[in-house]
Amino acid sequence: MAHLLIVEDDELLRDGLCAQLVHAGHSVSSASDGAQAQTLLEATRFDGVVLDLGLPVVDGIAVLQWIRQRLAALPVLILTARDGVDDRVQGLNAGADDYLTKPFEMAELLARLQAMLRRSRLPAFGGSLEVQSTHNRSLRLDPVLPLGWLGEEAMELTHREWSLLSLLVNNMGQVVGREDVLSVWQTEPQEGGTVASNALEVYVHRLRRKLTDSGLNIRNVRGLGYMLESDAE
Repeated sequence: MAHLLIVEDDELLRDGLCAQLVHAGHSVSSASDGAQAQTLLEATRFDGVVLDLGLPVVDGIAVLQWIRQRLAALPVLILTARDGVDDRVQGLNAGADDYLTKPFEMAELLARLQAMLRRSRLPAFGGSLEVQSTHNRSLRLDPVLPLGWLGEEAMELTHREWSLLSLLVNNMGQVVGREDVLSVWQTEPQEGGTVASNALEVYVHRLRRKLTDSGLNIRNVRGLGYMLESDAE
């Protein structure tokens, strides 16, 4: 399931799109103009955007350029009546991941959305790191910024907590040695200073508390290091 933002000024089409996407299993929010879309994007994390170009207040191309300046990896599919080659080129050059013209078939829109979201999760496309548990609360980490989410709830993470958790997620089910973590921390200036070996346990303890009731656990493998486990396995 993805959390999608639909930006469309035609109320009938907007409501229909939202209903179809919810039926397909997605969580959906909507905006009727470009300014409202920007407000929602500043306040909420979305997995993808379906964006009309002919929007009131702030037009679609301006919204797309605004997204690329602030949310570079956010997937955007343009859905518009503008079907000229120049329009397509302008939209794609402005940063759209895909371009679909109206009228359209819902099956094609769903297929394009799924392909776009699938690509966005690949490491080469800067996709978030994600693991699942049986509690239906996925853990997602931004691959670049110290940001994380449990389900739809944002996690408060220091840079060292984020880098430790990213290392554990990347090696899910495998032991990560203490020396591996400390060597990564030594190359990161964000929090400054040399990290004592016994400080690692403090960061692990903090993360365990933040993962409470998530279905994920950081296990201490005596003499070796730490391992992230999920009860979904």
